[in-house]
Amino acid sequence: MPDSPHVTYGAGMGDIKLGYNTGYWSAGPPKGALDAVKEAERLGFNSVWTAEAYGSDALTPLAWWGASTETMKLGTAIMQMGARTPAATAMAAITMDHLSNGRFILGLGASGPQVVEGWYGQAYPKPLARTREYVEIVRRIIAREEPVEFHGEFYDMPFSGGAGLGKALKSTVHPLRNDIPIYLAAEGPKNVALSAEICDGWLPLFFSPKDDQFYRDCLQQGFDASGDPTKQDRFEVTATVMLIPGDDAEKCADLVRPFLALYAGGMGAKDANFHYEVFARMGYGDVADKVQALYLEGKKAEAAAAIPLAMVEDVALVGPPDKIRDELAKWRETCITEFLLSGPAMALPSFAELVLG
Repeated sequence: MPDSPHVTYGAGMGDIKLGYNTGYWSAGPPKGALDAVKEAERLGFNSVWTAEAYGSDALTPLAWWGASTETMKLGTAIMQMGARTPAATAMAAITMDHLSNGRFILGLGASGPQVVEGWYGQAYPKPLARTREYVEIVRRIIAREEPVEFHGEFYDMPFSGGAGLGKALKSTVHPLRNDIPIYLAAEGPKNVALSAEICDGWLPLFFSPKDDQFYRDCLQQGFDASGDPTKQDRFEVTATVMLIPGDDAEKCADLVRPFLALYAGGMGAKDANFHYEVFARMGYGDVADKVQALYLEGKKAEAAAAIPLAMVEDVALVGPPDKIRDELAKWRETCITEFLLSGPAMALPSFAELVLG
């Protein structure tokens, strides 16, 4: 199996790594997922990732499918912080890292207020400050240097109320690694900067090459705040990118449009949709307004149809293979270090050939 060398942040796609994203479940498990995971490993993919929203969880499928792999890294994209206390997340990370022999990547994200407050019954305000505390506690537990005591704005360990019998504890299990990598899913500029300051990688969802400098500036702010001058040399930017090859770019884009419409128009409340804000920053504010209005009226097909080809092409690779190869040139100079691709097992060899050439 070919090696998957570490790619220095911002080195460009000459040495890009490939990851496989199994994505969300719909009504049930995605068909053929295990076959695709095995094929990705056979092709030398660097990693495999699972997701969660308010249906399947990210950890169980990753453990189940990951048990059939030997070399690929196993990542969560993402574990939602509102779903678990920091200690529960650290326990899962330590456990997965042992079972995978040091291949686990802990991908975290704040999600949005509709899911956090509606599904998990947790408060959402101040997500950046909450994330900072969360990651610090997880790192302390995994470091296992001392019993964990933390009294912040959001997390209190040991808990100050209740029975009054709480005790600072240290994990009974010795972590295989005391520095399990943590990646942060982020879209807003402050959150992207936070990923560079306190984490080991960034998980963008709707990355556009034309916004590369904007994101580089955000990341640099985080690197500077971290106080570690070498951090950017080992920082990873692992981006989900939809790749749809075919003879007709418009027809290929039709497979992407419902996904973009869901996120721009239907994922989050009208005045609190971070995905909407990403597309507005790209210059598609008017389109996003129309898509959101249609989606909130229940007109999902019309919302998808309102998305122009140019908007799809800004965040995805669609159309004939030669067109995709030409467009890859602008992706090669971005800060991305790894592409996360999705698709059936039979499509992965052609995807790898297209991207890696």
